[in-house]
Amino acid sequence: MQLYRLIPIVLTLCLVGCQTATDGLSTSAAPADVTGPAAGAIAGDMAGRFAEQAGSTTTPIKLHKDTSEFAVALEAALKGWGFAVVTDDKSANAKGAAKPVELSYSIVAADGQVLARLSTDTMEFGRAYSIGNGVATPASPLSLMKRN
Repeated sequence: MQLYRLIPIVLTLCLVGCQTATDGLSTSAAPADVTGPAAGAIAGDMAGRFAEQAGSTTTPIKLHKDTSEFAVALEAALKGWGFAVVTDDKSANAKGAAKPVELSYSIVAADGQVLARLSTDTMEFGRAYSIGNGVATPASPLSLMKRN
């Protein structure tokens, strides 16, 4: 193969790498069909895994303001683990308050399952879940990536 034919392939691979290298998720989103007990089960599991990795509950968590059932369940689960959760910039930037850790989440449907991800500037983790009869069960091991 001639060298000039490899250049587009190499450039494409470089660009793909640039698109996936982020400082965490920029938005939070959950599909409308992840509701009720399934949303609560996923949020509870992910909040527990987050608490294990975070180590300390003294730093407040900032979540994007969202009224989806998953967002409400995640906020409740984090509070259940002892985290202070703020959802507005006013509380997050209050004078004298500890700087909160921004926590973004994403739930995406794929191949009959949903992939849930939580992300901060220092770590990102995710897990696939199977949803049946409104109940979510883990369908994969936890995937964890830590950043410096």
